[in-house]
Amino acid sequence: MNHKMIKGSIVALITPFHEDGSVNFEKLKELVEFQIANHTDGILVLGTTGESSTMSHEEDDSVVEFVIKQVDHRVPVIVGAGSNNTAVMKKKSLDYEKMGADQLLLISPYYNKTNEQGMIEHFKTVADAVNIPIILYNIPGRTGCSISESAIKVLSQHPNIKGIKEASGNLSYAMNISRYLNDDFVMYSGNDDIITPMLSIGASGVISVLSNILPQETHDLVQAYLEGDPARSLALQQKYLDVIHALFMEVNPIPVKEALNLMGKNVGGYRLPLTKMSESNREKLSQALKEAGVL
Repeated sequence: MNHKMIKGSIVALITPFHEDGSVNFEKLKELVEFQIANHTDGILVLGTTGESSTMSHEEDDSVVEFVIKQVDHRVPVIVGAGSNNTAVMKKKSLDYEKMGADQLLLISPYYNKTNEQGMIEHFKTVADAVNIPIILYNIPGRTGCSISESAIKVLSQHPNIKGIKEASGNLSYAMNISRYLNDDFVMYSGNDDIITPMLSIGASGVISVLSNILPQETHDLVQAYLEGDPARSLALQQKYLDVIHALFMEVNPIPVKEALNLMGKNVGGYRLPLTKMSESNREKLSQALKEAGVL
């Protein structure tokens, strides 16, 4: 297993479906190969973008096993094992570790939420049980709660908690928790529109929706900064801003799957409550893709 924390672009991979709604594993293979051929630095499965919230545990397991086997150690595979039920999250984490996951992404408890001590215990319960790195996932727009800065200070000291995907979009919060970054605790931007700013305060890369359609370009944006060329990184960030905004004009992953379909990838549709884009937004997305040279 690869336990080294990634520096670069990690794709938050979509899950392709057949017309009947079942997982399209042949297409999933194509998407994995597309990412690796275009120098993605890591692959995240079962993230928000992967629609795991509408998939069964059996489907989750099948996707994880398939991707780990297909990747075959060429890049690290991170698996989203989060739940608002800590016991379920622990079981899923142990299962995915046994399957060969390199790292785990664990979300803060949504809906039921918790107090600060509960937040700490939620993550520590899994961190004490597994032997692979854990990345915390802070996305208050989805969960209705944020991991406090003081909780990050405590959690960052756990030997198995190695990073955070910071997706609040709040640079002030990100700046405050950047004080806890070191070789043993890294940060990834969870927002494609502020990759370069996040890198400037110490982030090691991005866990990216954009990378589904532009894996090489997202990799290059991050690497330019890490290799000492912030001006090029900023230029690439600005070049793809309109595409990034278009990918979030409706709830993720609706636009990115539509973008892949417009590109001829034929990744299928969605599971309710997600449904297809409005026609007007689809036209705006298509135009943004054309202007960026994607189509």
